[in-house]
Amino acid sequence: MSSLAPFLTENTFSILLHLLVIFVIALLLNRFLRMLSDLLIRPASGQSRAEQAREQQTRTLAGVAYGAANKAVWLVAILTALQQIGISPLPALVMAGVTGLAVGLGAQSVVRDVIGGCYIVLEDQYVIGDTVQIGETLGRVEQLSWRRTVVRDSRGAQVTIANGEIRSVANLSRDYAQAVVDVALAPEVALEKSLAALESAAAELRGDAAWSQALVDGPRVLGLQSYDRNASVVRIQVRTLPMRQEEISRELRRRIQLAFQKENIPLTGTLRVELTNSQAKDATSGPPQSN
Repeated sequence: MSSLAPFLTENTFSILLHLLVIFVIALLLNRFLRMLSDLLIRPASGQSRAEQAREQQTRTLAGVAYGAANKAVWLVAILTALQQIGISPLPALVMAGVTGLAVGLGAQSVVRDVIGGCYIVLEDQYVIGDTVQIGETLGRVEQLSWRRTVVRDSRGAQVTIANGEIRSVANLSRDYAQAVVDVALAPEVALEKSLAALESAAAELRGDAAWSQALVDGPRVLGLQSYDRNASVVRIQVRTLPMRQEEISRELRRRIQLAFQKENIPLTGTLRVELTNSQAKDATSGPPQSN
């Protein structure tokens, strides 16, 4: 009996040593995973609500990613430790696989939505406060979670969209917006006279301090867009700060009409085309009327 004591002691010591190594490796892996997850966090570059929201979203994403990786590391460590003490991990693996398969089949849409939310945050597609067009829905983002995006549209309706259903997004709040104003001129009017009046109206808008701060580029008279026996169409392009193209277009049209009235230039109609971050809306006016 006493001859078995050294063997048992040595075997127990070897098992404990292996368990200690497994524990240390798991700790080191978790420390490394924490460092990697911290790289996902995007610190806010300003004090705006959008920047703060973006930082919080990436911080939450980093926490979720680290939590999932942490659980996986400890699961592998526990299974390896069971094997070291003589317990087969196979039944536990089979049970975990069956459970994971059942949960995955029952929560496919949830998983798809969460993955979609991760892409939205990581790729910085939009944040709360941005104006976006998702499919047929155009409005301001009011809520953004891992599973859904809530948009307030032009009717005032609150539209909820599952992140997993989003295939394309037009963000109208980034960089700049673009507007195009087409002016239809009576064919009997000298084109050079009309172009001079348009240049005058555009220069007045650029020189007005109340409006120039909202301008990014232009207004620029691009020239003759099209013509026929009924009208000659001249196009003007202007780039503005995001979401300012509507009011800038209205002010530009007002100044064009005043300039034409001053020069006694008749209009056959004014056509307006808005191009906002690759999204176009066309509207054609009726007979000449006062703006």
